Amino acid sequence: MIIELLMLLLIGLLAGMSGSLVGLGGGFIVVPALAFLFPDMLPAHLAGTSMAMLLVNSISSTYVYAKQQRIEYQAALWFAAASIPGSVIGAFWVESMTGKAFYIGFGAFLIFVSLLLIFKPKQSIGALHFRPTVSRTLVDASGESFPLAYHLPVGVAISFFVGFLSSLFGVGGGSLMVPTMTLLLLFPPHIAVATSMFQISLSAVVSTTTHAFLLNIDWMKVLMLAPGAFVGGQIGARLAKRIPAGVLVKVLAVMLMLVAFRLMMKS
Repeated sequence: MIIELLMLLLIGLLAGMSGSLVGLGGGFIVVPALAFLFPDMLPAHLAGTSMAMLLVNSISSTYVYAKQQRIEYQAALWFAAASIPGSVIGAFWVESMTGKAFYIGFGAFLIFVSLLLIFKPKQSIGALHFRPTVSRTLVDASGESFPLAYHLPVGVAISFFVGFLSSLFGVGGGSLMVPTMTLLLLFPPHIAVATSMFQISLSAVVSTTTHAFLLNIDWMKVLMLAPGAFVGGQIGARLAKRIPAGVLVKVLAVMLMLVAFRLMMKS
Protein backbone atom coordinates (compact mmCIF):
# COMPACT_ATOMS: atom_id res chain seq x y z
CA MET A 1 0.00 0.00 0.00
CA ILE A 2 2.84 2.40 0.88
CA ILE A 3 4.69 1.59 -2.35
CA GLU A 4 1.49 2.10 -4.36
CA LEU A 5 0.90 5.43 -2.64
CA LEU A 6 4.43 6.65 -3.39
CA MET A 7 4.23 5.52 -7.00
CA LEU A 8 0.93 7.32 -7.56
CA LEU A 9 2.26 10.47 -5.89
CA LEU A 10 5.30 10.36 -8.19
CA ILE A 11 3.13 9.75 -11.27
CA GLY A 12 0.92 12.67 -10.29
CA LEU A 13 3.96 14.92 -9.82
CA LEU A 14 5.49 13.94 -13.17
CA ALA A 15 2.15 14.22 -14.98
CA GLY A 16 1.35 17.57 -13.41
CA MET A 17 4.77 19.04 -14.16
CA SER A 18 5.15 17.79 -17.73
CA GLY A 19 1.50 18.30 -18.61
CA SER A 20 1.53 21.87 -17.38
CA LEU A 21 4.86 22.54 -19.08
CA VAL A 22 3.55 21.69 -22.55
CA GLY A 23 -0.17 22.39 -22.04
CA LEU A 24 -1.37 18.76 -22.13
CA GLY A 25 -2.75 18.40 -18.65
CA GLY A 26 -0.79 15.24 -17.84
CA GLY A 27 -3.29 12.61 -18.99
CA PHE A 28 -0.85 11.27 -21.55
CA ILE A 29 1.28 10.07 -18.61
CA VAL A 30 -1.44 9.08 -16.13
CA VAL A 31 -3.46 6.86 -18.50
CA PRO A 32 -0.51 4.67 -19.63
CA ALA A 33 0.90 4.56 -16.08
CA LEU A 34 -2.40 3.36 -14.63
CA ALA A 35 -2.81 0.89 -17.49
CA PHE A 36 0.56 -0.73 -16.74
CA LEU A 37 0.31 -0.62 -12.95
CA PHE A 38 -3.32 -1.76 -12.79
CA PRO A 39 -3.96 -3.99 -15.84
CA ASP A 40 -7.44 -4.90 -14.60
CA MET A 41 -8.73 -1.32 -14.83
CA LEU A 42 -11.36 -0.87 -17.52
CA PRO A 43 -10.79 1.79 -20.24
CA ALA A 44 -13.69 3.84 -18.86
CA HIS A 45 -12.11 3.84 -15.39
CA LEU A 46 -8.70 4.79 -16.80
CA ALA A 47 -10.23 7.77 -18.62
CA GLY A 48 -12.45 8.84 -15.71
CA THR A 49 -9.72 8.63 -13.08
CA SER A 50 -7.31 10.51 -15.33
CA MET A 51 -9.87 13.27 -15.99
CA ALA A 52 -10.45 13.77 -12.25
CA MET A 53 -6.68 14.15 -11.73
CA LEU A 54 -6.49 16.51 -14.70
CA LEU A 55 -9.05 18.77 -13.08
CA VAL A 56 -6.72 19.29 -10.11
CA ASN A 57 -3.68 19.75 -12.34
CA SER A 58 -5.36 22.22 -14.70
CA ILE A 59 -6.68 24.39 -11.87
CA SER A 60 -3.22 24.49 -10.29
CA SER A 61 -1.53 25.39 -13.59
CA THR A 62 -4.17 27.94 -14.57
CA TYR A 63 -3.62 29.82 -11.32
CA VAL A 64 0.05 30.35 -12.20
CA TYR A 65 -0.63 31.21 -15.85
CA ALA A 66 -3.30 33.69 -14.79
CA LYS A 67 -0.77 35.46 -12.56
CA GLN A 68 1.63 35.55 -15.52
CA GLN A 69 -1.21 37.07 -17.61
CA ARG A 70 -0.54 34.70 -20.52
CA ILE A 71 -4.09 33.41 -21.00
CA GLU A 72 -6.18 34.55 -23.97
CA TYR A 73 -9.51 34.41 -22.14
CA GLN A 74 -11.81 35.18 -25.07
CA ALA A 75 -10.51 32.24 -27.08
CA ALA A 76 -10.41 29.90 -24.07
CA LEU A 77 -14.04 30.56 -23.12
CA TRP A 78 -15.29 30.00 -26.66
CA PHE A 79 -13.20 26.86 -27.09
CA ALA A 80 -14.35 25.48 -23.73
CA ALA A 81 -18.01 26.11 -24.57
CA ALA A 82 -17.59 24.07 -27.76
CA SER A 83 -15.58 21.27 -26.15
CA ILE A 84 -17.98 20.63 -23.25
CA PRO A 85 -20.70 18.86 -25.31
CA GLY A 86 -18.01 16.72 -26.94
CA SER A 87 -16.57 15.78 -23.54
CA VAL A 88 -19.96 14.52 -22.33
CA ILE A 89 -20.36 12.34 -25.43
CA GLY A 90 -16.82 11.00 -25.03
CA ALA A 91 -17.45 9.97 -21.42
CA PHE A 92 -20.45 7.87 -22.49
CA TRP A 93 -18.69 6.48 -25.57
CA VAL A 94 -15.67 5.08 -23.71
CA GLU A 95 -17.95 2.79 -21.70
CA SER A 96 -18.40 0.58 -24.77
CA MET A 97 -14.70 0.35 -25.70
CA THR A 98 -12.62 -2.78 -25.19
CA GLY A 99 -9.12 -2.58 -23.75
CA LYS A 100 -7.38 -3.36 -27.05
CA ALA A 101 -9.39 -0.80 -29.00
CA PHE A 102 -8.73 1.81 -26.32
CA TYR A 103 -4.95 1.30 -26.26
CA ILE A 104 -4.57 1.21 -30.06
CA GLY A 105 -6.83 4.23 -30.50
CA PHE A 106 -5.03 6.18 -27.80
CA GLY A 107 -1.61 5.30 -29.22
CA ALA A 108 -2.60 6.22 -32.78
CA PHE A 109 -4.02 9.50 -31.52
CA LEU A 110 -0.74 10.41 -29.80
CA ILE A 111 1.37 9.40 -32.81
CA PHE A 112 -0.73 11.60 -35.09
CA VAL A 113 -0.21 14.61 -32.84
CA SER A 114 3.53 13.89 -32.55
CA LEU A 115 3.98 13.75 -36.32
CA LEU A 116 2.01 16.94 -36.71
CA LEU A 117 4.44 18.71 -34.41
CA ILE A 118 7.64 17.11 -35.73
CA PHE A 119 6.84 17.79 -39.39
CA LYS A 120 5.44 21.24 -38.79
CA PRO A 121 5.11 23.05 -42.16
CA LYS A 122 7.52 25.91 -42.80
CA GLN A 123 4.60 28.21 -43.49
CA SER A 124 1.78 28.10 -40.95
CA ILE A 125 -1.39 26.44 -42.21
CA GLY A 126 -3.47 29.21 -40.71
CA ALA A 127 -1.62 31.82 -42.75
CA LEU A 128 -2.53 29.96 -45.95
CA HIS A 129 -6.23 29.37 -45.42
CA PHE A 130 -7.76 31.32 -42.55
CA ARG A 131 -8.01 35.07 -42.28
CA PRO A 132 -7.99 36.25 -38.66
CA THR A 133 -11.29 37.24 -37.10
CA VAL A 134 -9.59 38.42 -33.88
CA SER A 135 -6.48 40.60 -33.80
CA ARG A 136 -4.93 42.08 -30.69
CA THR A 137 -1.75 42.15 -28.60
CA LEU A 138 -1.50 40.37 -25.27
CA VAL A 139 0.95 41.83 -22.75
CA ASP A 140 1.95 39.54 -19.90
CA ALA A 141 2.87 40.44 -16.33
CA SER A 142 6.54 40.93 -17.22
CA GLY A 143 5.67 43.41 -20.00
CA GLU A 144 6.45 41.03 -22.89
CA SER A 145 4.10 41.51 -25.87
CA PHE A 146 2.52 38.68 -27.86
CA PRO A 147 0.68 39.65 -31.08
CA LEU A 148 -2.42 37.51 -31.68
CA ALA A 149 -4.35 37.12 -34.94
CA TYR A 150 -6.56 34.04 -35.11
CA HIS A 151 -9.70 32.68 -36.78
CA LEU A 152 -12.10 32.08 -33.88
CA PRO A 153 -14.72 29.93 -35.73
CA VAL A 154 -12.05 27.40 -36.77
CA GLY A 155 -10.93 27.00 -33.17
CA VAL A 156 -14.52 26.61 -31.97
CA ALA A 157 -15.28 23.93 -34.57
CA ILE A 158 -12.18 21.89 -33.72
CA SER A 159 -12.79 22.25 -29.97
CA PHE A 160 -15.90 20.06 -30.11
CA PHE A 161 -13.88 17.11 -31.42
CA VAL A 162 -11.06 17.86 -29.00
CA GLY A 163 -13.54 17.69 -26.12
CA PHE A 164 -14.81 14.33 -27.36
CA LEU A 165 -11.33 12.81 -27.70
CA SER A 166 -10.08 14.25 -24.40
CA SER A 167 -12.93 12.71 -22.42
CA LEU A 168 -12.76 9.47 -24.42
CA PHE A 169 -9.06 8.95 -23.64
CA GLY A 170 -8.75 10.98 -20.42
CA VAL A 171 -5.98 13.19 -21.81
CA GLY A 172 -7.34 16.70 -21.29
CA GLY A 173 -7.35 17.82 -24.92
CA GLY A 174 -4.21 19.93 -24.87
CA SER A 175 -2.41 17.41 -27.09
CA LEU A 176 -4.69 18.55 -29.93
CA MET A 177 -5.50 22.11 -28.91
CA VAL A 178 -1.88 23.27 -28.58
CA PRO A 179 -0.96 22.10 -32.12
CA THR A 180 -4.25 23.53 -33.42
CA MET A 181 -3.60 26.87 -31.79
CA THR A 182 0.01 27.11 -32.96
CA LEU A 183 -0.38 25.72 -36.51
CA LEU A 184 -3.88 26.77 -37.54
CA LEU A 185 -4.59 29.76 -35.33
CA LEU A 186 -1.03 31.19 -35.20
CA PHE A 187 -0.85 31.46 -31.39
CA PRO A 188 2.62 31.94 -29.88
CA PRO A 189 3.46 28.58 -28.16
CA HIS A 190 3.61 30.04 -24.64
CA ILE A 191 0.18 31.66 -25.01
CA ALA A 192 -1.23 28.49 -26.57
CA VAL A 193 -0.05 26.40 -23.60
CA ALA A 194 -1.47 28.82 -21.00
CA THR A 195 -4.78 29.23 -22.84
CA SER A 196 -5.08 25.48 -23.36
CA MET A 197 -4.65 24.81 -19.63
CA PHE A 198 -7.43 27.28 -18.76
CA GLN A 199 -9.71 25.67 -21.35
CA ILE A 200 -8.91 22.23 -19.91
CA SER A 201 -9.81 23.41 -16.40
CA LEU A 202 -13.27 24.47 -17.62
CA SER A 203 -14.11 21.42 -19.73
CA ALA A 204 -12.59 19.04 -17.16
CA VAL A 205 -15.25 20.10 -14.63
CA VAL A 206 -18.03 18.83 -16.91
CA SER A 207 -16.09 15.79 -18.10
CA THR A 208 -15.19 14.74 -14.54
CA THR A 209 -18.79 15.24 -13.39
CA THR A 210 -20.03 13.04 -16.24
CA HIS A 211 -17.49 10.31 -15.48
CA ALA A 212 -18.44 10.50 -11.79
CA PHE A 213 -22.12 10.08 -12.70
CA LEU A 214 -21.18 6.98 -14.71
CA LEU A 215 -19.12 5.65 -11.76
CA ASN A 216 -15.94 5.65 -13.87
CA ILE A 217 -13.66 7.29 -11.29
CA ASP A 218 -11.46 5.45 -8.77
CA TRP A 219 -11.50 8.16 -6.12
CA MET A 220 -8.85 6.51 -3.95
CA LYS A 221 -6.35 6.67 -6.80
CA VAL A 222 -7.36 10.26 -7.54
CA LEU A 223 -6.62 11.20 -3.92
CA MET A 224 -3.15 9.67 -4.30
CA LEU A 225 -2.48 11.33 -7.65
CA ALA A 226 -3.91 14.77 -6.84
CA PRO A 227 -1.25 16.14 -4.42
CA GLY A 228 1.55 15.42 -6.90
CA ALA A 229 -0.52 16.79 -9.78
CA PHE A 230 -1.18 20.02 -7.90
CA VAL A 231 2.48 20.59 -7.00
CA GLY A 232 3.66 19.48 -10.44
CA GLY A 233 1.25 21.89 -12.10
CA GLN A 234 2.78 24.77 -10.18
CA ILE A 235 6.33 23.72 -11.08
CA GLY A 236 5.59 23.12 -14.77
CA ALA A 237 3.80 26.42 -15.28
CA ARG A 238 6.73 28.31 -13.78
CA LEU A 239 9.32 26.37 -15.81
CA ALA A 240 7.39 27.02 -19.04
CA LYS A 241 8.10 30.74 -18.74
CA ARG A 242 11.86 30.08 -18.79
CA ILE A 243 12.04 27.54 -21.62
CA PRO A 244 12.20 28.65 -25.31
CA ALA A 245 9.03 28.03 -27.32
CA GLY A 246 10.77 25.77 -29.85
CA VAL A 247 12.06 23.52 -27.08
CA LEU A 248 8.56 23.22 -25.63
CA VAL A 249 7.19 21.92 -28.94
CA LYS A 250 10.02 19.40 -29.36
CA VAL A 251 9.61 18.11 -25.81
CA LEU A 252 5.89 17.66 -26.44
CA ALA A 253 6.44 15.69 -29.66
CA VAL A 254 9.07 13.34 -28.22
CA MET A 255 7.08 12.59 -25.07
CA LEU A 256 3.93 11.81 -27.03
CA MET A 257 5.72 9.49 -29.45
CA LEU A 258 7.43 7.46 -26.70
CA VAL A 259 4.24 6.99 -24.74
CA ALA A 260 2.28 6.06 -27.87
CA PHE A 261 4.57 3.22 -28.93
CA ARG A 262 4.81 1.86 -25.40
CA LEU A 263 1.05 1.82 -24.99
CA MET A 264 0.37 0.20 -28.38
CA MET A 265 2.86 -2.55 -27.53
CA LYS A 266 0.76 -3.34 -24.46
CA SER A 267 -2.33 -3.98 -26.60
